[in-house]
Amino acid sequence: MKTDLKDNFAELASNFEGELFFDESSYQHDAMRLVYATDASVYQEKPVAVAIPRTVADLQKLIGFANQTDITLIPRAAGTSLAGQVVGSGLVVDISKHFTQIIEVNQAEKWVRVQPGVIRNDLNAYLKPYGLLFGPETSTASRAMIGGMIGNNSCGLHSIVWGDVRANLLEVKALLSDGTEVVFGEMKNEESRIKNKKNIAGDDLYHFQNSINKKVIDILSDPDNQLEIRSHFPKKEITRRNTGYALDALLESSSLNLCQLIAGSEGTLCFVTEAKLKLIDLPPPEVALVNVHCDTMRESLMANLVALKHNCYASELMDDVVLSFTEGNVEQTKNRSFVEGTPRTILMVEFFGDTPDILKQITDRFIADLQSQNLGYAYPILRNEETTKAWELRKSALGLLSNQKGDFQPANLIEDCAVSPEDLPDYIDDIEALLQKHNLNYSITAHAGAGELHVIPIMNLRTSEGRVLFRQILVETAVIVKKYGGSLSGEHGDGRLRGEFLPFMMGNRSYELFKEIKSIFDPKGIFNRGKITDTPPMNEFLRVEPDQIAPKIDTIFDFTEQEGILRLAEKCSGSGDCRKTEITGGFSFMLLIYRLFYKNKHK
Repeated sequence: MKTDLKDNFAELASNFEGELFFDESSYQHDAMRLVYATDASVYQEKPVAVAIPRTVADLQKLIGFANQTDITLIPRAAGTSLAGQVVGSGLVVDISKHFTQIIEVNQAEKWVRVQPGVIRNDLNAYLKPYGLLFGPETSTASRAMIGGMIGNNSCGLHSIVWGDVRANLLEVKALLSDGTEVVFGEMKNEESRIKNKKNIAGDDLYHFQNSINKKVIDILSDPDNQLEIRSHFPKKEITRRNTGYALDALLESSSLNLCQLIAGSEGTLCFVTEAKLKLIDLPPPEVALVNVHCDTMRESLMANLVALKHNCYASELMDDVVLSFTEGNVEQTKNRSFVEGTPRTILMVEFFGDTPDILKQITDRFIADLQSQNLGYAYPILRNEETTKAWELRKSALGLLSNQKGDFQPANLIEDCAVSPEDLPDYIDDIEALLQKHNLNYSITAHAGAGELHVIPIMNLRTSEGRVLFRQILVETAVIVKKYGGSLSGEHGDGRLRGEFLPFMMGNRSYELFKEIKSIFDPKGIFNRGKITDTPPMNEFLRVEPDQIAPKIDTIFDFTEQEGILRLAEKCSGSGDCRKTEITGGFSFMLLIYRLFYKNKHK
């Protein structure tokens, strides 16, 4: 690190309430930078520093510092992102330690106000006595935090009914790139809200915000831009769409709320400090999960269309590859009791009802409809608490796949593409043909009801050839997705993985609009630079260098079965299971890290 930059960091640290790690000569500082060099993706790049702010004032100091030094701030919550959203050479800002407050619940109006470090499942545990629920979820909901869910516009298991974060985000309090603290929400009576407010510079508090509002309205009001957006964005019926900035959502909205733009923006537009979330009533008490056993992939995707006609709450798919990995697994064997025979796929279709009798009528009609169309050969039903068996089996997919030996490992690459459910059978036929052409094994799971299946190819990224193929698969997949008017990202975001494909997917003019939006909010690029716009090539900064011979590490204990301790360490997928709190049956792993690496100066 240059001496003058080190001096700048030292000056910042002297007036910083939280923790700041920047000194390359300090083992503790350098270790923390290494910890934050990666997330749940395939990327790794050491940040110049890591900040753990304690207050909003700390965040404003970081913004001022970024403006002064041209360093970009990388907002980070749980770090479970799969596309490298929180990986970069800038200054990582971790809000997961101190920004964890549930501020206010309004039971009558059904909303809650939270800080961005609140964990989704912990929030719902808090809301349960109120009879309310925050609907959007992820498979990592026991540790995924609201800030990250906003950044990625998370969807989850029940999105076909409960919607994504964008549909459930009412307001955000945020810091703009000049340090101004503002509130974005539905625009009405703005003049009365902003009168006589001042920012830290003494100017009209909302001057910058009003400039943003006006410029965004100007973009959306241009007929040529409207035509471009409507022509090049994914089909309207695709509910999972997280490609670029959501100009289509703003354009079609009855009222302007820039929260729709902030959701899915990956921390590139502003720094969220609070969020006001829409809540829903808890679902009916009775739940049934119909597990449709099918002999082919296409058969299950046709059954999925039947399920949607019966107003299911979720329709999820699990293939035989995942099922095969659960055989003999100590944790998952007990969850396999409902599996009959050797299905190619199981479509898990969930229904809720007020009484067991009502629920039985619903499931009987659904199964009869399937049988009339010769879809499925078995339909075992799990009820209430038993349904967790199937969901745990499905959620175990990535972890089980990652546990196989050798250089070929699951690659999060084309796992997030979304098309219309009606197009899903033909789309998956094309994707399977592509992977078979390249002689790749793969698994397919997840959100059939929303038109998004997690296709996971098994690849070797340790070789130069593997890295070339890594890129080629995404190039060819993008062509297929575009053919069906789909979204290259449904819920995992663009990040470092898909950002460079936005001009191809959305058209050059739409991409220029994205760059204009970025410039309107963040003219100096201090927020998460290189994500969504101006993204580096997707096969740079991967965790493993190509054709590198791994060192052999001698250990006292025998790790031969695991191919050595290094390979065992690499089994960590970065999904953040160790960050679950005691509320959801976990423990605070990060607290342990803090205590190991440094002595908290606030003790």
